[in-house]
Amino acid sequence: MKLNINYVEIENDKRLNDFIQKKVDKLETFYDRIIEGEVYLRPNNTSVDSVITELKIYVPGQSLFAKEQADSFEAGIDGCVEALRRQIRKLKEKQASHPQQP
Repeated sequence: MKLNINYVEIENDKRLNDFIQKKVDKLETFYDRIIEGEVYLRPNNTSVDSVITELKIYVPGQSLFAKEQADSFEAGIDGCVEALRRQIRKLKEKQASHPQQP
């Protein structure tokens, strides 16, 4: 999956990029029609000890979004991936209950 990782007010980190790519790629095991994704990483300006992680993935016809505030970017990514996994499950259940007409 094509993944755009955007750092806002912080420096790019290759180790973190690899971690994010590995975690987000696992979403494809739940749903193979993911087109691309975007990640935004930024410090939380209201709290010194936390960061904000946003993850958006695009699937045919819509996009799914998760936002987490956590102590580290790794924890934030884990939370976002888990939230998107639940959204994908709901999307698949909805598609299964409403099959497309030919």
